[in-house]
Amino acid sequence: MKFSVPDMSCGHCTAAIEKEIKAKAPGAAVSCDLGSKIVEVTGAEPDSVQAAIRDAGYEARPAA
Repeated sequence: MKFSVPDMSCGHCTAAIEKEIKAKAPGAAVSCDLGSKIVEVTGAEPDSVQAAIRDAGYEARPAA
């Protein structure tokens, strides 16, 4: 699943997001693309991923 994270702008942002997602779903595979501001996750429930991104301090919405 992919999420758009408009405020993700640097390596610190991606690290914080990845850390929160892996804390909620340790088996998840996370990929962050700063250029498109997209976070792609496999192996986790969409609601828990969105909550993890919010917990990291960022707004997220499902991306096409």
